[in-house]
Amino acid sequence: MLALIKKELNTFFTSPIGYLVIGVFLLINGLFLWVFDGNFNVFNAGFADLNAYFELAPWILLFLIPAITMRSFSDELKMGTLELLLTKPISTLQLVLGKYVGAFLLVLIALIPTLLYIYTISSLKSEESIVDMGSIFGSYLGLFFLVASYTAIGVFTSALTSNQIVAFISAVLACFLLYYGFEAIAEIFNTSTNIAAIGLKHHYDSIARGVIDTRNLIYFISIAALFVALTSVQLKKTQS
Repeated sequence: MLALIKKELNTFFTSPIGYLVIGVFLLINGLFLWVFDGNFNVFNAGFADLNAYFELAPWILLFLIPAITMRSFSDELKMGTLELLLTKPISTLQLVLGKYVGAFLLVLIALIPTLLYIYTISSLKSEESIVDMGSIFGSYLGLFFLVASYTAIGVFTSALTSNQIVAFISAVLACFLLYYGFEAIAEIFNTSTNIAAIGLKHHYDSIARGVIDTRNLIYFISIAALFVALTSVQLKKTQS
């Protein structure tokens, strides 16, 4: 499986895909946080924190991660090489995990340069203000688990079709519904927060507040595991 993960990463970085993904993510974040005048602009906030970044990042990743994962199995289905992969001395689950971890690591690499934002915020703060490192750590942890969930969803949708565009649109729609859909339903119908708690955003916001609740961690792990398992089942159906 390690060989497959390495192959996936090499595929990303021996073509423009990996560099394009990282560049686009950093460019969009940078423009909204430091250049464009709006609600996400750090200078307009009046105080030094990264709340705007952690509000913006899930929406950018909602499009960026499906763009990465759309080729995971769609390419194999289109080229007819999936059968060849399934004959390798690895299980279907290991194949799925190899594709999943490769895409997941690429997104994490894209997140690493944003750690410089912490230094920037620390430089901008006044002498009497304090940067809430607990909240920042919690928000990065929330992003980590959100990326894990988005990636699992994207890999699953790529196993459903040989068309990359269909896989991309399906992943964006599924990620959007799971991230914001349940909260929107709760707001529209003014129902209890139990419905909102089904969605990714509720648990992401909870972790971002700096309070690490094992229920939130179990939720994200369960979502990622569910879609990885569903991908494995789908590939077995395709094989048969």
